[in-house]
Amino acid sequence: MNARAAQKARQYNPERLAVVLLAPVVSEKGTFIADKHEQVIFKVAPDATKPEVKAAVEAMFKVQVKSVQIANVGGKVKRFGRFTGRRRSWKKAYVCLKPGQEINFAAES
Repeated sequence: MNARAAQKARQYNPERLAVVLLAPVVSEKGTFIADKHEQVIFKVAPDATKPEVKAAVEAMFKVQVKSVQIANVGGKVKRFGRFTGRRRSWKKAYVCLKPGQEINFAAES
């Protein structure tokens, strides 16, 4: 199964993998999850899939990914005086790294 997963990772277009990851989600919850569960949270493209996210993280950061969980985040309804508006919905991915792997965003900037 591992050889099949490696073969699938090579099938993705490198240009597509470059636009799958939009930004890391740096928050208090995100740092807590990173410390406790060795996971990193990314904002990803709305049409991204788990295998694409895994291949993109492995290609960009040169780490080994154990698993990926994806969540759709609904946009909040906000009021502007008497008018109501809605924020845009987005998708985030929880990327679980294998033991000993780490992504440090502060050092790469």
